[in-house]
Order: sequence, then C-alpha cells, then structure tokens
Amino acid sequence: MSATPTTTTRAEYCAIACADAWRGNGEVLAGPMGLIPSIGARLARHTFSPDLLLTDGEAMIVGPDGSAEGWLPYRRHLTMVTGGRRHVMMGASQLDRFGNQNISCIGAWEQPARQLLGVRGAPVNSLNNPVSYWVPKHSKRVFVEKVDMICGVGYDSAAAAGPSATRYHRIPRVVSDLGVFDFETADHAMRLASVHPGVTVEEVQEATGFPLALPDEVPCTREPTATELQLIRTVLDPEGRREREVPSA
Repeated sequence: MSATPTTTTRAEYCAIACADAWRGNGEVLAGPMGLIPSIGARLARHTFSPDLLLTDGEAMIVGPDGSAEGWLPYRRHLTMVTGGRRHVMMGASQLDRFGNQNISCIGAWEQPARQLLGVRGAPVNSLNNPVSYWVPKHSKRVFVEKVDMICGVGYDSAAAAGPSATRYHRIPRVVSDLGVFDFETADHAMRLASVHPGVTVEEVQEATGFPLALPDEVPCTREPTATELQLIRTVLDPEGRREREVPSA
C-alpha cells in the first residue's frame, strides 16, 4: 500500500457521502451493496449512527468489526424489509431523473442489446423501504433520461401506482464519483445536492443525460473529520481498496 495521503481522496469523499445516507436513520437494517457503500455503512455505525444494524449478508447481525451480535432469521429479515425498517444502497446500470433504476437489460426487453443482473429484489426493496444508490463511474450511459426497464421504482412510477406503492417508498440520496444527489424538489426530480471537491457543476451536468435540478448554490461534499479519516484508513479499509474503485482524479 502506498503512503497515507495527506489530503482527502475522491474515494474517501464518496465513502463519507455514503455514510451520511444513514445519518439519523435510527435502528434500521443497513443494506450496503458494494465496497464504498459498505465502508460508509460501517463508518456511520462507528460514529453518528450507533443504532444502525449491520449484517454479514447471510444470517447474522454483526458489529462494526464484523463480530456476531445476534441471529437474523429470514422471517425477521422479511419483516424488516416490508415494514420500512431497512435502508438499502444499491448499484445501478441506469438511473433516470425520477430515480427509476435499471439493473436488468440494456435495450428493449423483448430483445435486449445486453443482459445484466436481472430485476432481482429491486422492486421489493424500493417499494418497501428507503433505497439509495451508488454509482462509481458517473456518465450519460448511467444517468439517462428514461431507463430501458424499471427495476428499482422511481418517484413518478410509485406515484402512478398509488398509495400502496408510496407508503414506504423513499430515495434519500444518490452518490456518484462526481457528487451527491437527492430528490428534494416539487416534482421529485433529481437535484444536485453537492459536488465532490475538484468537481464543477458543469462537469456533472455534462456527464448526465438529463437536466439536473440545481439549488441556488451547490456546496461541496462535506469534509470528513479526523476521526472519520482515521477509521477509514486504519480500521475499515487499511488496504486502500477504495482507491481502486474510485481512483483519485
């Protein structure tokens, strides 16, 4: 591993932004999918969200160090999923301006140009508990005007389906290697909430396939505290794998 950087890297800003997705969630089950979201969830548990529940991905509730804290039988997991008590951070092959997500196919469903993971649990996740998204490489291929297939349900699709779909539906944030996004607009269109240091608003818009809603002033993603940086670098990811997922600009 190379020498410890003296400044915060892009990957570390991404981990901080992912951690903040679980800020104030209370005792809910975190469901991070991917390396940097997992670092973020564990960082949140270590610091400002001590009630957050983490799992080993199979059958156990675990502590921030991975030690078992309790058993999580499948029936209990399903109860949490269907009652809004889980907050997942999924990936996305495509995301549109209202938060519809596609991980199934590129092109027409009847004859796709590319077959991907499949719908998996995305509809259940997005309708029954809060779901955020992580995109390690922001581009117009991912941030599209309209997804080719809806897997994770966006705000417009949930509203069209009615109250049963909107009861627990919420997309707290989207984090990419360029910035942080939310849906805090009148029509729940994606808004640029912050840019990572070194990134401009123009660069983000250029890499996005639809017009982003913009606040009057777009801030930079917050700086990590000294404690947070120490945890990321020495406890959560001492091998520096985060830098391979999001290389420094």
